[in-house]
Amino acid sequence: MLIMGVDPGIAITGYSFVLPGRQGSGKAIAQGCIRTPANTPLSERLLMLHTDLASLMQEYQPNVLAIEQLFFNRNTTTAFTVAQARGVIILTAAQHGAQVVEYTPLQVKQAVVGYGRAEKHQVQHMVKALLNLPSIPKPDDVADALAVAICHVHSSQYRNLNR
Repeated sequence: MLIMGVDPGIAITGYSFVLPGRQGSGKAIAQGCIRTPANTPLSERLLMLHTDLASLMQEYQPNVLAIEQLFFNRNTTTAFTVAQARGVIILTAAQHGAQVVEYTPLQVKQAVVGYGRAEKHQVQHMVKALLNLPSIPKPDDVADALAVAICHVHSSQYRNLNR
């Protein structure tokens, strides 16, 4: 089973592909980010996101797409555009037959660090350690996508799927 972790965004969407291991958090197969140009109309940016994501899903064929739930308490404009990107991501996953699972930021931090209020740098260091990576993945969106995939590996949903 291959898990695709996604940290949704309109400017940068982080992605990762993690193969769960028998022990621990698994192995990172690939990771990176999809970037869309700032001065491009939203409809074109969403199409770029869909096209690039569809290409990745075609290449890697993940069974599951784990995505972080949207949580914003200040900037509603940003929340709306990220929500639109999430919709494109979820639709693309469905088109490629991947099961979609969602996790709150609290669940991701709890699964990766063991503390739901962990700071970003703590999550990044644990992602590096759990996946035995040579360095902390950059940009932050990539580390976040890996963290979401690790969360799914550690979740009861994953354990229940593999019984």
